[in-house]
Amino acid sequence: MQSEVNQEENLNRIITVPNLFSFFRLCLIPVIIWSYCVKKNPLLAGEILLLSGLTDLADGYIARRFHGISNLGKILDPVADKLTQAAMLICLFTRFPHVLLLIVIMAGKELYMVVSGCLVIRKTGKVHGADWHGKIVTFLLYGTAAVHIIWFHITPMVSDLLIGLCAIMMVISVALYIIQNTRTLKGETV
Repeated sequence: MQSEVNQEENLNRIITVPNLFSFFRLCLIPVIIWSYCVKKNPLLAGEILLLSGLTDLADGYIARRFHGISNLGKILDPVADKLTQAAMLICLFTRFPHVLLLIVIMAGKELYMVVSGCLVIRKTGKVHGADWHGKIVTFLLYGTAAVHIIWFHITPMVSDLLIGLCAIMMVISVALYIIQNTRTLKGETV
């Protein structure tokens, strides 16, 4: 009984190291945009993006390793991820027009995730974290951005290949989330 109370208290904490890392990542977003679009310094933007990615890894590790998972963190972490990814894609779109495909898919995916996520929370009372396929999409998006930033004169074929790979995985991921959330809303065990 005592461990259940402690677990519930942990889930309701607001100020945790992982949550502070997520907040820090949110603060880095305008700096990434400024570096890439205003200063025209893609390498600086890439370094800041790397810092953001490292703090993302650190907050996840700390949350799991030291039982710092919280309901706020389950929301704040993916919000920081998605806003960072969106900012990164918008920056890249200024040089690579085909990135628009990723922006459109991401916008549709996130709109679906917000609506279905709210419905799932309402039905189950639980906030679900990202699944493996969502993590793969995140990895691919950051990898694609890194290649486009580091390889300033990337060939159109390689650029389109990376963008296409990301787009396919994003579509697969949203399809899997649709299946999972539909089952959850129907009361089936997922």
